[in-house]
Amino acid sequence: MSSDVAASEVVGRPSVSAPDALSPEALADARRGQPRRGLLGLFFALPASVLLAVGWGGPVHTFTVLGPLLTFALPIVAVIAFWWQDWPGSLLTGGWSGLYDTVIVAVGGVLLTVLGQGLVSGVDLAGIFAPGPGHPSMSSVVPLAVGIFGVILQLTLVGECWPLRGLARVPSGLAALAVCWLVGLALYFGLVRTGLVVGESYASWIAALGAWQMIWYVALRGWPFARIPRRGIRLITAHLAVIACGWLSYLFAVHVLGWEANRLAEVSGSAIAAILLVAMLFEAWPGILLSEVLGRTLILLLVVALTAVFALMLPVVAGWIGVPDRQALSWSTHTTLNAVSLAVILHVAVWRRWLAD
Repeated sequence: MSSDVAASEVVGRPSVSAPDALSPEALADARRGQPRRGLLGLFFALPASVLLAVGWGGPVHTFTVLGPLLTFALPIVAVIAFWWQDWPGSLLTGGWSGLYDTVIVAVGGVLLTVLGQGLVSGVDLAGIFAPGPGHPSMSSVVPLAVGIFGVILQLTLVGECWPLRGLARVPSGLAALAVCWLVGLALYFGLVRTGLVVGESYASWIAALGAWQMIWYVALRGWPFARIPRRGIRLITAHLAVIACGWLSYLFAVHVLGWEANRLAEVSGSAIAAILLVAMLFEAWPGILLSEVLGRTLILLLVVALTAVFALMLPVVAGWIGVPDRQALSWSTHTTLNAVSLAVILHVAVWRRWLAD
């Protein structure tokens, strides 16, 4: 297969997953810049993660209020980062670019949270920002947000943005957001609201699916699916394989390991955060210094080790900072999925490593 044909097969894929091996230029750049720019990125990611994990009136109030808002905002982050390539912030320069996009994410997250709440239980702004007696929290709506984000990751990473990438940049991102909302609503109302699936179980399965999306398409950059030359076969194979991995890991965790849904979600969130730190913030360093096979192996080992640290230590930290035992896993999941993961994606894909590159 000629290089022109190979290149045509990957046009339109999100840069985070295309191709499965970095180009010589990108690889050389990563080797030159890492680990320095990853360490500098921690000066943004760590304070942002702490702020998003505990900074809104303490840890419990933070994950109760910020958790749903951030989860509904995540699809907007995906659209700006992977569909619009930092537009409209790219119209500005320096830190103004990232700040502009972040404001859009924040405002859009609030609007989509209100929309989700309105569709599920009716609009109650007090329930979003100050839940209490007579104003229940957004816990029943969170599975809807999780499902929508899972769908947009499946379309963006596994599906290579096809077929919507054929549209212009802005319409394609808006269409992706609309389609994923429609699919997410159909899944939520068809499975959760009918009582076929408990909301926590649905969200934990989506979280497990998200972990596999990240493994194949961020940690391994699409390998081995990216090497299938024909797009139709590649996409069908990838979709089936990733969904099967999500199902099998869910069944194994629940029926073999005996995990509750919140434990599976917490471990899956830990894996997602670990992958983003290792493969996105540090660009798979030091694996990029080794051969292809050894490099991938090292990256996966680092991800497993960091996942274990998050999954085991964050519930302990929750106890230290006053989170009740029954909410420790929920806070840990919020910290990894909504705080650490969002901070890394914002720094790398939205702020474009401002001041760290």
